[in-house]
Amino acid sequence: MSGNEMDAIVARAQEKIGLLEDALDGLGRLRARASDEKDTVTAEVDGNGTLTGLWMDDSIATTDSRALGPLIVATVSEAARLATEQRMELMNRLQDGFESP
Repeated sequence: MSGNEMDAIVARAQEKIGLLEDALDGLGRLRARASDEKDTVTAEVDGNGTLTGLWMDDSIATTDSRALGPLIVATVSEAARLATEQRMELMNRLQDGFESP
């Protein structure tokens, strides 16, 4: 194996490492937020779908407690769905980078 061939292999390996580092960084920074239609509940989740923030408008005090639980769950679920979409986009970019020569 020539020195040029070895240099090319090392360069490709470094490129792949860069792709992995970018993906890990992106996953670490990933956040998604969702709000209900009236903006009374807002939820934020991280790239794993873990709830990292939950905000409720003061008007929530007049919401029937039987409606509040499902509203919160639906809002958190939507934020998690959005985070999953973002995570899939990151993973697709990573996969595309590994499939290129």
